Amino acid sequence: MRNYADKQELILNQIKDKFCQRRDFSRCDLSGIDLRAVDLSGLNLIGADLQGANLSGSVLTAANLSGANLMQASLCKANLYEASLSEANLTNADLTNTNLCRALLWRSQCSGSKLWGASLCDADLSEADLSAATLIEASLIEANLVKANLAGAKLCGAILLEANLTEVNLTGADLTWANLTKTNLRKANLCQTKMMYAKLRNTIMPDGKIHAPQIVIFE
Repeated sequence: MRNYADKQELILNQIKDKFCQRRDFSRCDLSGIDLRAVDLSGLNLIGADLQGANLSGSVLTAANLSGANLMQASLCKANLYEASLSEANLTNADLTNTNLCRALLWRSQCSGSKLWGASLCDADLSEADLSAATLIEASLIEANLVKANLAGAKLCGAILLEANLTEVNLTGADLTWANLTKTNLRKANLCQTKMMYAKLRNTIMPDGKIHAPQIVIFE
């Protein structure tokens, strides 16, 4: 236990030391580490174990977290602009009000994650698992969600303007008050999807037809 604590302290000091030349922390065990409000921009964290880590308010712009384990990690209000999280495990992670604009989340595991108010504009979430995730009031403008799994996800008030949801699974999802203007829903699964008061203006529906009315009031 002592050696583990010493190792964590050493890594933490290396990350925080602005004069330290080390930028590669790939596959390091950083589980449970406290990196709140720390500048981690550009770091190589490929395959790193960050399970339960506290990264709230941290700066991870352009960081590489591909394949990293971020289960139950706290990334609340973190800045992950253009970060790579492809195939990362974000199961039950807290990403409330997090900036994920232009981030790469291809095939990421985000089941049960909290993305309330998160910014995901122009993010690549293709084939991502977002089942049972909370995306209430999230901004997904021009996001790529092709073949993503959003079964049971909460998207109330989410903005999906010009987002690509081709072949997405929205079974049992809640899109109440969501803005789906110019959203592509071609071949999407809308079985038992709640769309009460959703905005569907020039939306491409699952059958390829373009929905003209601005407001649709049904469930």
